[in-house]
Amino acid sequence: MSRRLPVTPDPLREGQESVWDYPRPPRAERVSSRVTIELGGAVIVDTTDVVRVLETSHPPVYYVRESDFAPGSLRPASGSSFCEFKGRAAYFDVVSGGEVRERAAWGYPDASGGFAELQGRVAVYARGMDRCTVDGETVEPQPGGFYGGWVTSWIAGPFKGIPGSMGW
Repeated sequence: MSRRLPVTPDPLREGQESVWDYPRPPRAERVSSRVTIELGGAVIVDTTDVVRVLETSHPPVYYVRESDFAPGSLRPASGSSFCEFKGRAAYFDVVSGGEVRERAAWGYPDASGGFAELQGRVAVYARGMDRCTVDGETVEPQPGGFYGGWVTSWIAGPFKGIPGSMGW
């Protein structure tokens, strides 16, 4: 029995994957991609030690080791949130070159379920950074103001976060 989707997936171009083929509940997977993050005129992350989380309708969220951030570029922030799959998230301010992006990063210090691989890792909202890249491609932030996925040319949507997607 096939599942019925709330939207029609965008057509795939050669080499693309559809976010509508991603699983729910989500899945964490190691990838060999090179991820960079820039803020305040400096590269604060440049690593190939990456875990991405895939979830139906969402662009991937890329998690890198907290220790791969430049010293002093992450500082604990107030508040938390809860994911039904990954557990309680802790937030970080991202700081570099005199710039401060409040609560622009998050991680799961006690990740639950099948997400133990996220412990000690942090994801960053692309919209708050000067630039984020995956394998040299500058990413676009996931639409909307809440989600932290990174949109690249090799994924097809439509993506959760666009107007009308609240019920997906």
